[in-house]
Parts: sequence; structure tokens; C-alpha cells
Amino acid sequence: MPHLLPLPPEDRALSPHTGWTRAHWEAAADRLLAAVRPYAGPADALINLPGARPSWSGHRSDGLEGYARTFLLAAIRVAGADGDDPTGLLERYAAGLAAGTRTPTAERDLADGDLTSWGAVTDRGQPMVEAASVAIGLRLTRRWLWDRLDPAVQERAGAWLAQALHRRPVDNNWWLFPLTVGGFLAEVGIDTDAANAAIDRGLERIDRWYLGDGWYTDGRPRAIDHYNGWALHLYPALHAHLAADPALTARYGARLHAYLADCSRLFDATGAPVHQGRSLSYRFAAAAPLWAGALLGTTPLAPGTTRRLASGALRYFLDRGAVDERGLLTLGWHGPYPPIVQPYSGPASPYWASGGFLGLLLPPEHPVWTDPETPSPAEAADAVTPLPAPGWLVQSTAADGLVRLHNHGSDDQPADAPVADDPLYSRLAHSTRTGPNAAAGDNHFALLVGGEPTERGPVTPLGAGRAGAAAWAASSHRPRHAGAELPGVTVTSLTVVHGADEVRVHRVDGAAPGTAVREGGWAVTGAAPATAVAGTHARITGDDRLHTELRALHGWSTAAVSPAPDGTAFGPTAAVAHLHGALAGRTAVLATAARLTASPDPLPPLTALAVALADHGLAITWPDGTTTDLAFPPAS
Repeated sequence: MPHLLPLPPEDRALSPHTGWTRAHWEAAADRLLAAVRPYAGPADALINLPGARPSWSGHRSDGLEGYARTFLLAAIRVAGADGDDPTGLLERYAAGLAAGTRTPTAERDLADGDLTSWGAVTDRGQPMVEAASVAIGLRLTRRWLWDRLDPAVQERAGAWLAQALHRRPVDNNWWLFPLTVGGFLAEVGIDTDAANAAIDRGLERIDRWYLGDGWYTDGRPRAIDHYNGWALHLYPALHAHLAADPALTARYGARLHAYLADCSRLFDATGAPVHQGRSLSYRFAAAAPLWAGALLGTTPLAPGTTRRLASGALRYFLDRGAVDERGLLTLGWHGPYPPIVQPYSGPASPYWASGGFLGLLLPPEHPVWTDPETPSPAEAADAVTPLPAPGWLVQSTAADGLVRLHNHGSDDQPADAPVADDPLYSRLAHSTRTGPNAAAGDNHFALLVGGEPTERGPVTPLGAGRAGAAAWAASSHRPRHAGAELPGVTVTSLTVVHGADEVRVHRVDGAAPGTAVREGGWAVTGAAPATAVAGTHARITGDDRLHTELRALHGWSTAAVSPAPDGTAFGPTAAVAHLHGALAGRTAVLATAARLTASPDPLPPLTALAVALADHGLAITWPDGTTTDLAFPPAS
């Protein structure tokens, strides 16, 4: 079986945290590429992988996606080996390029008479995305593939790619796909005016979305997620590197440097990135910006930390079933998990993860491969890190290496017409060991209208900062029910963290006294999660020592634990703790203590946490005796 190609022995001297070296990355790439080979169609033009359903773009687009995204991996593998290609990867992809571009078509599905043609690049069509991967692959392997093509193949392949320069992208990170195509075509002298215009247009567009401190929103006002790393930073950085453009390298390298200082804190000691946002089936693509920083020489991370984070992410997923029995990447997180899969994703979509192998472009003698691994930020020390630009608060604990992300800034809502909450964005908190459950109301504060919970809707960030040894982040929202805002109601929320503990405070203005309210805690998975409820304090213990608590501090009357239907991306069964209460007046404040931990050592009891509320602030005494005084943010 292709995925059983042998891996090298671990090297715990060079890589004390993961055991993996450059040779492991090469072997992992070879396994993934060997596994897709049986699914290549005639002339290797389309690679249609097996799957339960096609994407909304159809089988032809999915086959192109299989070609383009695995070609990117093959190109990185060959370019990183200075053109050494013993298994003939480039020969097969060159044949596919020649066949796929011969008669591009607008047909979505494959017909008996045409099993090779690629889809034409249209406005907002998926082939535009795949054209970018083809362009990067050709740019990386130009002297071994493109420069050896028949001129007629070059002409029609160039014409197929050039369509992307003249078509309208989706108004988000898609602007970077014509930019990427333009970078290659400008280099080889095809449609150069349009190519350079596409580069300028793409950079100008993402500059509008730059929030500062290394963070972008992805088109929508507050769409902040992993696309920061595997798209909005990656494509400009890679273009700057391949173009050897010092001005672009300085501009986008500085942003990448700032981003990596924060992004590096979003990886668990297990290697897992935070489970938040869309396209999570791309998995270890989260390693791509780490390698990009090393490629540009614009990273705050030590070489050994870069490799520790990247190798940790790759191992995390490969060790937990990300590939199936055929060696194919699946649509999911560990294994398949349909609830996190978007309709635009098809069977080959997970191979966006190919960008995670970018480190193979760095030579074997580079310090990222030769320096010993050094601990990740989550392993080095307990940390609470406010990130004002995205409106996030990152909390990590060294004893268990667990990372929690408290969200007061990302909602993925359109600018003018709010849509239903997406739990991958709308939750008050996300982590590296828990995922949301759409029906369970985990990490969500709601008013209950006719027994149904309100949605959070668009979020207004109110800041993030430090308060002594603790840190905080705050936001407000206008709760929504049945697609509309509750008239005159505003919820202002504040999260304060210290060590492994959280205090969540919600002030509700404008709702009728007596309105029922509910707070959800973390969704913890386990074969049979152990639960306990005493009054207004609930506890759940799941797999791998993962333990959570939710305790009322003010305004709540009862606690309960409920199963989460169909579990989460981390397991098929899960449980969530809830607090229930009712609003005491037209302005009401509710306060909650929460904890998520996998510490091997006992922590001070959460019952030792106390909060004193005043008209304009709160005073917290944490279980370790530390105190925090903080003003409550005004409603927006």
C-alpha cells in the first residue's frame, strides 16, 4: 500500500519533541503522492479521488483540483531535491498539463468522450483557485518542466492560465490567485501587462483588509481564521521570494514576522493548531506560514522552533487518521468529519495541505533542518496573550500544552446582511483539543426566546489587553432570533483569563426582566464522558485527561450537563455543561467561571475563584491567590 512506504527511524537527538527530520517530511510527501497515483485519469490530466459526494463545482473541477493540488506537492518535492525526480513525477504532471489544456471546457461533469479537459477559468469559478497551484508548481519547477515543454503546449497552457488574469475572483483571498498566476506568467513573458496588473490589483485588495499587527480579515469585515496563514500571508510571501523582490519581501515579510509571533502561540504541544474557522480539512497547511517566514528570513522564531511546530502539526494529523486505508487525505480533522466540511470542498480539497511541505524548499543544510528542535511557545511557559487586531485572547498552559482561543473579534459575517451563525467562527472560545457542536450550544451565551437560543450574529470588538498577570478581551453583539435582531437588546461580553482559568461576564441591556438565559461550556469528547453536577457547578472528564468545569459566579440558578449529538471533530461522543438563569432587570450581569485542562497534576479547586462585581468593574481572586481588578467595557 502506498501509505505503508517505510518512514525513517526517529531521531530524538536532533528532534527531541517530534523525532522527525527532513527525511520524514520527504517520506510523507512520497507516501501522499504515491497514494493518489492510481486515481489519475487518461493522460494524467484529471485526478478524481473517491469520495461520498462531489463539490458544488462538479466532477471535472474536482479532478482538476486533484491534479493541481498534488502537483504543488510534487513540485515542492522535486524542487527541494534540486530536480531529482526518480519516480517521474514531473513527467506525469507535464503530460497532464498538455492534455488538460488542449480543449478546456465549461462542462461541469465528465462525459464519455472527454475525460481529460480542464474546466475553463471563469468569474468566481473553482478553476481560478487551481490555476494558482498550477502556476506555483510550474514556477518552482520551471527549468525541469516548463522550459522543456513543446512550444505549442507552452502556448495553450499559458493561455489557460492567463484566463485568470481577466476573470473576477470572489472578493476575499481569491484575489491572490490571479496574483499568483500573474507572477509566473510575467516571469515567462506571457500577457505581461495583464500579469503585472493582476499582481498589483491583488496586493492592493488585501491591503484594504489588513488589520495591523500581522492580521488580515478575509474579505468580510471580521472573517479571521487560518486563511491568514495559508493564503493571505503565504501567497504574497511566496511571490516575493520567487521574484526576489526586496521591496515586496520587506513589506510583506514584516507583516509575516508579526503574524508568526502570534500564530506560533496557536499550536498545542501535541502539534495541533487551534480548531477554528473554515476549510479545516487543510489541516497541516497551518505549517505553511512557518516555513514561509524561514524562506524569506523574516521570522521571529528560532529555526528549531519552526521545525518543531511544523513537524508537530504534520505528525499530529498523520498519527490520528488524517489519511485513510488507501493513504488518501480525508475531508475532516482527524478522520472524516462531515460537519466541518463546506459545500465547496471535494474529495481532493484536503490537498491544499501541500503548502505545509514548503519547508522542503529550504536546503538540507539550512538551520531549520540542522538545529535541534526547541520547545513551542505552548510548551515553554504558561502564557496569556491579548491580540487586539483580531480581537482574540490566547491562553496556554505548559503543564498540558493546551491552547485556548477566546474569540471577541471573528464572526465571518457579511457586511450588510447577517447570516446564521457558523459555530466554527461564532463561539466565544475555541481550542486545540475541542471542537464546536452545532446543536449543543457549547461556548455560547444566549437568551432563550420561546425556548430557542439566540444567535450571536455580527461581533463588535471592544479591545483586548493585559491586567497584571491576567489578560482580557471584550466584545458586544445584538442577539438575533429567527433571522432578526432582538429590538433594543445588546450583550456586552468580557473574558478574563489567568493560568488555566477563565471568567466570563455578560451584561445584557434592554431585554425584559425574567428572560431566560443560558451559558455553554467546553464540548469534551470521550467514549463515555464522566459528569457531575452540584447546584450551579458542573464537571466533565473525557478522553486523554481532558477535564472541564463550568461554575456560576453571579446571576445563574442551575447547572446541567447534556450530550452533544454526533460528537465533535475530536470524537463521536461529547458532553457540554450549561448554566441556566433569568435576567434580573433591564440591565443584568451574569458571571461564570470556566476551566479546560489536561494537566497531569491537580489544580487548585475552581471553587476558590471569586468575583466581586461593582457598577463599573469587577475584582477577581483567582484560585492561586492572584487578584485582578478590571473596568467593565461600555456597551457599543
